[in-house]
Amino acid sequence: MKLKQEQQREYLFDNYKVLLIILVVIGHFIEPCYDQNSFLYELKWGIVAFHMPAFIFISGYFSKRIPSIKKLIQGLVIPYFVYELVYYFLYTLVLDKHTGLYFDRPKFSLWYLMALFVWRLLAPVIRKVPYHMPLLFAGGLLIGFVGLGNYLSIPRILFFFPFFMAGMEFDSSVLERFRKPAGYCGALAVLTMLIIGLFVDDYHHKLPVKIFYGRYSYAGLGLDPVEGMLIRCGCYVLSFVLIYLLMLVLPAEKKAYSYIGERTMAVYIFHGLVYSCLKYATPVLASVRSNTESILLILFCLALVWIASRKPFVFVTDKVSHLL
Repeated sequence: MKLKQEQQREYLFDNYKVLLIILVVIGHFIEPCYDQNSFLYELKWGIVAFHMPAFIFISGYFSKRIPSIKKLIQGLVIPYFVYELVYYFLYTLVLDKHTGLYFDRPKFSLWYLMALFVWRLLAPVIRKVPYHMPLLFAGGLLIGFVGLGNYLSIPRILFFFPFFMAGMEFDSSVLERFRKPAGYCGALAVLTMLIIGLFVDDYHHKLPVKIFYGRYSYAGLGLDPVEGMLIRCGCYVLSFVLIYLLMLVLPAEKKAYSYIGERTMAVYIFHGLVYSCLKYATPVLASVRSNTESILLILFCLALVWIASRKPFVFVTDKVSHLL
């Protein structure tokens, strides 16, 4: 039975999720210092351009079955409230950080749980609506006119919804036509050119990296409406291109690290607690400046991903997801 399950697993997406959760952790930990080091600055741009869109795309891909309300509440709503309480007590009792106990404005990375609940609840219905993809893109563009901040994660829910829906409607059998030597070399060549372009292009230096966050309004980013919409359209195009290119170059076979792809929720939850402690209780993250310090920070992030993917942490997140 176990062998049959392993044969049915799509290790391409497990391996993809390993890469993405590593980038999520690195992206968060370099947040306080990326603007102090040119390497981290370009790395930050490279990460935010696709890591959450790709994560959400894969979440949509594995959400093709319509979930029951009970499973949604059990797997997302209850964990959301539990982890909100954990963050609240960590901030107030341990870190002495002033914050309120509110549930309509998710703390740190918990917006993803709230958004995932909404996407899984609404996507099966919206999918039946004619021209739903253009409508979702329109929603993602129009929400940029409204300054809601983090309220109920509405800006992020609308901005990232097209990626979730695209993942839900994605047919992985299409990859068989392109995952060939020519497709691999072509994708690798394009990725290489994009990476080189990142380091030689000056235009993106004039833009705030937060254009990919989905949380901020055009005005909040210092952009006029037309410019903001055009840039957001560019963000959509770039993110989708990167999502599909990486599908062509990442390994589709089981690797020694593939198991981490099954345990990304544990890493996602626990790395945030470590990050909060380092950010608010120490000057370590904000003081990273040299390339050596940057490399050490990245190595720390890799070690944290490995530690947080251990069974004790997975056990905790699994228990929280089955409290009902």
